[in-house]
Amino acid sequence: MKPSILSRLALAGLALSLAAPLAQGPAVAAEFTLEGSTVPDIQKAINQGLLSSKKLVQMYLDRIAAYDGSPGLNLNSIIALNPNALAQAAALDLERLTSGARSALHGIPVLLKDNIDTSFLPTTAGFLGLKDSLPSDNATITQALIDAGAIILGKTSLTEFANYLTSGMPAGYSSLNGYTFNPYNPVPQAGSDGRPLLSTGGSSAGSGVAMAANFASLAIGTETSGSILSPSNQNSLVGIKPTVGLWSRDGIIPIAASQDTAGPMTRSVTDAAVLLGALTGVDPKDPQTSESVGKAKSDYTPYLKLDALQGARLGYYSKPSGSTASGAEQLAIFNAALDTLRAEGATVLEIPFTPPSNSSTVLAYEFKRDLNSYLQSLGSSAPLQSIDDVGGFIADYLAANPAADGPFKYGKVRVDASIAMDLSPGSANTTQYEADRALDILNSRTLGIDKFMDDNNLDAILYSGTAGAGIGARAGYPTIIVPAGYQILNNKNPLGLSFLAKAYEEDKLIGYAYDFEQAHAPRMSPLLTPALPGETITAVPGPLPLAGAGITLAWSRRLRRRFRGCAANR
Repeated sequence: MKPSILSRLALAGLALSLAAPLAQGPAVAAEFTLEGSTVPDIQKAINQGLLSSKKLVQMYLDRIAAYDGSPGLNLNSIIALNPNALAQAAALDLERLTSGARSALHGIPVLLKDNIDTSFLPTTAGFLGLKDSLPSDNATITQALIDAGAIILGKTSLTEFANYLTSGMPAGYSSLNGYTFNPYNPVPQAGSDGRPLLSTGGSSAGSGVAMAANFASLAIGTETSGSILSPSNQNSLVGIKPTVGLWSRDGIIPIAASQDTAGPMTRSVTDAAVLLGALTGVDPKDPQTSESVGKAKSDYTPYLKLDALQGARLGYYSKPSGSTASGAEQLAIFNAALDTLRAEGATVLEIPFTPPSNSSTVLAYEFKRDLNSYLQSLGSSAPLQSIDDVGGFIADYLAANPAADGPFKYGKVRVDASIAMDLSPGSANTTQYEADRALDILNSRTLGIDKFMDDNNLDAILYSGTAGAGIGARAGYPTIIVPAGYQILNNKNPLGLSFLAKAYEEDKLIGYAYDFEQAHAPRMSPLLTPALPGETITAVPGPLPLAGAGITLAWSRRLRRRFRGCAANR
């Protein structure tokens, strides 16, 4: 019988793999260790024949099985896993062998916060009412990752509706997934309602915990005000809150378009730089991205320089209070970080300044407007069409399930406040919103960050932990946070150092953060999520394994057809 085209292509791929050693130089022993590896390290190991993307995915799945569920640590950071991740990884391994890698993200497993649309996994925002919500297409950044050859490993937990359901809800809690625990101290608070002793930070709690526990190569969180920076701080990660508009927000369940953005959450500045550049670009579905033309970079890795801090002028106007034992520990970590910056050649100045502040209705107003728009984009058959339906779902659930300790035990006060907003033109709420947004910009930019930096000729502003998250969020300006130390007195809580600058100055911030990271004390992984057997590979390089090449090639074709189809329909 005449062989099919698929069979002939599979045999051709196998022949290429067998012939590969003929083109190689002398075999040299090499080693790969999952712990501490960056995306460039992973790509090098794959190119050496030490590793495959399929093997890498399996390593992460093994770690998730060991530490995320019960029995195990029950970190509870993953809401859903991609059931086809291994097959997709195998397809990408074959594609790499036969036609080369698509990009620096080829074959790299990525976790997405579960408010970022995926057409192949539900997108829930942690809300029971959206547990079966399957968008018809991918978010723009999801599709860009797939097109770059990345593997969407799964979706991570979050504080419900990115912490805009209610007030008083612990970070990382949702009605759909319950509590998420911090791997640096994953125990519940004694005598409490079950919440963690050590906060995960939020709202991108699952992305933070999963990266700290080494469940994927990269993760993406989202932020309106602190939701990337906070979990990055709490889980000893590098987090970038980009300039609003650097990445598209299409297909992301929103709070407020004025401040919303997605961004990288990684274990190194190198990986954050790789991921940041991969997802920039203008998207017609998000007009804010047009502002990035001529300002965004498609590659931020050239700014990973060991002398970036030489001659930099950095300032700060706030620091931890040393009035308590815990505060004194935080202040000592902050001062040690400043010493490192100075040793690397930066001028670091403490400058008295109090940025103006104001109360604002912007988030409450825009949450109703923007959530309504998102829910309507799901189509007329979707069970929830507006924020009123969200409130109604919770009310109906509570009527049928009145137990005080149920999934909606923290209430819905923020949803109720947004429902009450009158969005009609000229309404009192609309007039107040417009005035508040203008005041937000004036106080955060003109009289805040811009004034402090311009008056003192500064290149960036420094903050301990997430102290600058609010002003940076209202301004829409970028911040990067880097691990700075660990607090013994505060439940083993990590503490980061943040660098904030003006719009589209991510390149400068990445340089400062990288120089600091390389010079400062190294990041420490959680002790309770150690390496599993097989995570260090020492071998003589050889050809990429091609077991099941026919199935793999079939998967490659199916995936390309499906994702191209999704892109065509967007």
